[in-house]
Amino acid sequence: MLFAYGASTVPKVTVVVRKAYGGAYLAMCARSMGADRVAAWPSAEIAVMGGEGAVNLLYRKELAEADDPDTLRSKLLADYSEKFSTPYKAAASGMVDDVIEPADTRAYIAMSLEILKSKREVRPEKKHGLIPL
Repeated sequence: MLFAYGASTVPKVTVVVRKAYGGAYLAMCARSMGADRVAAWPSAEIAVMGGEGAVNLLYRKELAEADDPDTLRSKLLADYSEKFSTPYKAAASGMVDDVIEPADTRAYIAMSLEILKSKREVRPEKKHGLIPL
């Protein structure tokens, strides 16, 4: 699948509707995989890793020493989600072009395809695929 995304020359439009973490975000045709337009719904979560795993990894010591680890974990998870998992943070870093309302998805895709209808990407001619054996 990654090879197909990387080698394709057609217009690529991505809409993140739920969760996109780390390598899975790349595999879903992220900007770095050649997506021409990337949008996300306000409820989307885009981050290096999910909040639960990140909190358990980053705050392992604090959680082990806490009197009430469940309350602390909930607080840290909410804080992580607010700071790192929002599509607005991804948009600020250039991973997402637009944050759109779900009702505007069809119009966004149509507009993106209209903009990209004349896209031409010239690649070197090869007899075989681009993956080295």
